[in-house]
Amino acid sequence: MNIAIIGGGWAGMAAAVQLARLGHQPQVFEASRYLGGRARALTLELPGGARIEADNGQHILIGAYSECLQLMQAIDLQSEQLMLRKPLTMRHADGSGLAFPRLPAPLDALLGIACASGWTLGERAALLARAVRWRLQGFRCAETATVADVCQGLPQRLMDEFIEPLCVSALNLPAAQASGSVFLQVLHDALFAGTGGSHFLVPQCSLGELFPMPAAQWLRRQGHAVHTGCRVQELIPQGPQWRLHVQHAELSPLLEQSRFDAVLLACPPQEAARLALAASEDERLPARDGVHFQRWASEAQALEHTAIATVYAHTSHRLSRDLPWLALRPGEHAPAQFVFDRGHLHADDAHQQGLMAFVISDCRLDRQTLQQQVLQQACVQLNWSDITPVQTVIEKRATFACTPALKRPAMELGHGLWACGDYLEGPYPATLEGAARSGTAAARAIANPGQD
Repeated sequence: MNIAIIGGGWAGMAAAVQLARLGHQPQVFEASRYLGGRARALTLELPGGARIEADNGQHILIGAYSECLQLMQAIDLQSEQLMLRKPLTMRHADGSGLAFPRLPAPLDALLGIACASGWTLGERAALLARAVRWRLQGFRCAETATVADVCQGLPQRLMDEFIEPLCVSALNLPAAQASGSVFLQVLHDALFAGTGGSHFLVPQCSLGELFPMPAAQWLRRQGHAVHTGCRVQELIPQGPQWRLHVQHAELSPLLEQSRFDAVLLACPPQEAARLALAASEDERLPARDGVHFQRWASEAQALEHTAIATVYAHTSHRLSRDLPWLALRPGEHAPAQFVFDRGHLHADDAHQQGLMAFVISDCRLDRQTLQQQVLQQACVQLNWSDITPVQTVIEKRATFACTPALKRPAMELGHGLWACGDYLEGPYPATLEGAARSGTAAARAIANPGQD
């Protein structure tokens, strides 16, 4: 089948690779000049005038991201050369906190919790007991439960130093608002699904270089087209097939004659909804499909979004030689949850030395206030008095709000129109793994309609 994929982010490129491996003919159309979707690059101007490229936010993967790792392997990437792998560690500057040893799962989690520094024996026992209870319950809870509900009764220190940081990092919402069932799914996969699942994987290259760009190169070597700077204006039904109207001087005439057996919307939900609504009004589309397109678009448009921010700053200080990140203690006027030492991650780049990335999930502050508070937090919690700002980036629509019992759009719209993305129905929150899983699942469904 000839399949048009609208969007070259992680979901779209995952779908394209999977479809190509299944013997089909995917063709990717990305509106931006760059692949990667929300995970895009930007230029930072450092003190002294040097310019470097960095991601629009500091990201982290975990060992349980099996779909991401399998996709990298499928296109001949060596993930261990692209990412730094370390056991789960949430240590603070004073040495307190959690650090898992290198042991098979779930022994690493059990021993890590049992030996956590700064926690009382009662606090460690409480977390171990709760982990055992979650496992006995199959890591399931009521769909209406929040993370706070499934953690009710845990000591406040555990909530502040373990549950809240994990929850806001994975779901981009505080425990009182985030979905308990999705959180438990992430915990299950990280702690109990296999050895190394809880490991932190920190990219040592840009997110574009980590998968989307190599995927495009792989696809082109297989004879599949990947178009950038090509915005799809309209989807036009042509019997059971589709034609694309694109905003591209060279491609537009060629696509007048092209017909696609299926179209996969791998773009952001608001753009996918726009295309679906426009297609629903075409008189050549069966009326029942038009109604379904409209219903799907309403669900996509109804999703709420939350922001993630990264404050890049420069200092003469360094983090530990063994670990390129530290957990911070967020609170009133202290918004950051983690700090990453980019000089550690890019040891061969002299310009990156001293460059720090402070991560603020569920960001609700304006840029100036956020930057001031983060720099003050670094002075107080890390004792860095010489820290200077480089650039503050706020992604206002970084993730959908993963709340309890959330109605997420389905993958299939009908009439050969499909969608993929981390916001669709699925067990994961808005993560790179959620996007990759959605992309490969959509590819398999298109290739084998009607089968699980």
